[in-house]
Amino acid sequence: MYSGVFMIFLPLIIGYFISLSNESWLHRISKVVSYLIYVILFLMGLSLSALDNLSANLQTIILYTSTFFITIGLCNLAVLPFIDKYFSVQANAKGTSLPIHKMALESAKLILVVGAGLLLGLLLSFEVSWVNQGSEAILLLLLFFIGIQLRNSGLTLKQIILNKRGMLIALVIILTSWCGGILSAYILDIPVTNALAMSSGFGWYSLAGILMGDAYGPIYGGASFMLELLRELVALVAIPMLIRRYPCTSIGYAGATAMDFTLPVIQSTGGVKCVPIAIVSGFILSLLVPVLMLFFVSLGH
Repeated sequence: MYSGVFMIFLPLIIGYFISLSNESWLHRISKVVSYLIYVILFLMGLSLSALDNLSANLQTIILYTSTFFITIGLCNLAVLPFIDKYFSVQANAKGTSLPIHKMALESAKLILVVGAGLLLGLLLSFEVSWVNQGSEAILLLLLFFIGIQLRNSGLTLKQIILNKRGMLIALVIILTSWCGGILSAYILDIPVTNALAMSSGFGWYSLAGILMGDAYGPIYGGASFMLELLRELVALVAIPMLIRRYPCTSIGYAGATAMDFTLPVIQSTGGVKCVPIAIVSGFILSLLVPVLMLFFVSLGH
């Protein structure tokens, strides 16, 4: 782990203070972030291949993933419908339906990247001691570019503060996810700080898996990655079915992805009134994923 938690936050903070108006540069940064995510996930697969008793560890990953998915999902869905009841917004589905299966395939690519690293590590059986150092260096660069992306996402502080529903949804997701994480900690008999860190991914599967893997090893990294990816895939299927009756619940369950990956589904099936709410809640959650995860990681070290 790093010498101090400040060194982890520093690239994110520096990136957030960089304002760019050149769309070409922002597009390049987006491309670089995608490439870096693929590289780190491939290295995660290599780390998994080096685990002793791999089959037992894969069972542990599946156990952690399923437990956190159920507890966090139940806690989220226990409270989100109250926002629809007391702070309702009228969803109005217009426009053509989206090829949701194609979006799901984009997520599947990331699983294949992890699988490719795992398979290569098993076939070649080479030394992977350099993987942790390489992952840490790439992670610092990735956090720097993510900070730039968050700063230049187009939302001002005023726009966030004025959208009460978006802020309320984000707050509910944070608190109920932590409740689910604490339940998982007791069920799995793991440290509460580890569980709180893992439950702070809010659907951002790539970054969540990377941060957890760097902090606690490939088992936590793999479980966190699968947990958030499963959440997104379920959201892609559930949003079109639920958003007309439960728009805030649908947006909330999408978590951080409501700002980007699931936003086209929300817009297409829920209408334009849902878009500002989704962007604000997704932005707040995206901004807090690295902050909260690293905070809980620092408490556990």
